Amino acid sequence: MPVRQAVQEVLIPNSQHSDWLSKEQLNSITPEILVERMKALAPLVADNAREAERLRRPVDDVWSAIRKTGVLYHFVPKKYGGLEFDIGTFIDAVLPVAEGCASTAWVTAFCMEHNYLLANFPEEAQEEIFSQFPYITAPGTLYPPGNAVAAQGGYRLTGRWKWGTGVMHSDWIMVGAMAAQEGGDPELRFFLMPTSEVAVLDTWYVDGMVGTGSNDILINNLFVPEHRTLAVAALRSGTAWGPKLHGSWIFQVSMPVLLALTAAIASLGGARRSVRYLEERLVGGDPKLTERPAAHMRLGTARLETHSAESIMRAVGHRVEAIAKSGVPATLAQRVEMRAQICYAVELCRTAVRRISEIAGSGSHSLDNPVQRFARDLNVISTHALLEWDGASEAYGRSLIGLAPNSMVDGK
Repeated sequence: MPVRQAVQEVLIPNSQHSDWLSKEQLNSITPEILVERMKALAPLVADNAREAERLRRPVDDVWSAIRKTGVLYHFVPKKYGGLEFDIGTFIDAVLPVAEGCASTAWVTAFCMEHNYLLANFPEEAQEEIFSQFPYITAPGTLYPPGNAVAAQGGYRLTGRWKWGTGVMHSDWIMVGAMAAQEGGDPELRFFLMPTSEVAVLDTWYVDGMVGTGSNDILINNLFVPEHRTLAVAALRSGTAWGPKLHGSWIFQVSMPVLLALTAAIASLGGARRSVRYLEERLVGGDPKLTERPAAHMRLGTARLETHSAESIMRAVGHRVEAIAKSGVPATLAQRVEMRAQICYAVELCRTAVRRISEIAGSGSHSLDNPVQRFARDLNVISTHALLEWDGASEAYGRSLIGLAPNSMVDGK
C-alpha cells in the first residue's frame, strides 16, 4: 500500500452514540473518582498503544472504556449535566492515559477540552447540541483557515482542514474560517457542524502520534447558521458566551493557554513513562547499564527535566485559573508568557525522552518498547503550532520589548 495515495479514501468515523452516563452515575463522580478511573485504564491503554499505531487511530474498545469513565463530561456545563471540574483535575485525569499512549491521551484531552469551546458558543447552539448530546466528540482545527461567505442567516463554508484530532470517533466538527465582516477586516471564526455533513479524508500517514487519526476534513459550500459560529478573538480573551451563560470561571480561561496545556499533557506522560522505564532497567540489575555512570547521570537529569516540566505546567494551570476567577480577562502579555512556559516544559520533556533513548540501548528501538514510540511522539508534539518552541520564544521575546506577537496562535 502506498504511503500517500493520489486520491484519498473518504473515511466513516465511528461516533459511538451509546454508553452515555445516567444522571445518577454522573452525580456520583468526584475529581478523585475520575482520576482513579483513568489510572485504572492505564494498562489497557498501554497494551493497545501499538495497535493504535497500526490502525492510525484510537482503538475502539479503548475509546469506549475512556467514555465510560465520564471524563468527556469534564468541561461540559453543569446546566447540561456536566462536571465543570478544574484544570488540575484535567491534568491528573489525562496523565495516566498519556503514560500508556501519547496518541490516545492527545485525542482524549482535546475531545474533553472541545466541550469547553462549545460552552462558549451562543446559547442557541448549546441548547441545540447539548439537548441531543451530553457531550460532543469533535476535532477543532483552524489550519489552514477556510473561507466563509455571508448568506441569509449564516455562512456558506468551504475549505480543507488538516490535523482533525478526534475526527475518527466524532459526532461534530469544529473548523476555523475567515469570515467577511461588514465595514471591517475579515474575522477568524469557529464553525460547528455535524460530522455527517463533511468528508473525512484518509491522510494520516506520519512517523509520530500515529494513533491519533488526525485526518483531513473537506467541506464544500456548506451552510452553517450564524448561531453555530464563534469569533476566535473572544475565546482568546476569555470574553465569549460561556461566562455570561454559565457563571463559572472555567469558561473564562484563555483559549490559547488552555489549548497549549491540553496539547502538552501527552508529552509529560511520555517523559514520565520513559524515566520509569530506565529506572526499572537499572533497579532490575541490567548488567549493560547498572554500573554505567552515564546511565545514572542521564536518569537523574531526565528525572529533573520531567519534574521541572510538570511543575511548570501545573503552575501555569494554577495561574490561568486565578486569572479567570478574578473576572478580569488575561492580557495579551500574560497569554504569551504562559504559552511560552508550556512550550518550554514540552521542550524539557522531549529532551528527557531523547536523553533516555540514547542510553537505553538498541533494544529501546524495538516496536514493542514504549521509549521509541514516545521519542517519535514527542518530536511530533513539539512541532505543533501551539507548542513549537521557536515561535513561542519569539512571541515571548517580542512581548518583553513591547512588540505585538506575529503569529495566529496568540492573536492580538
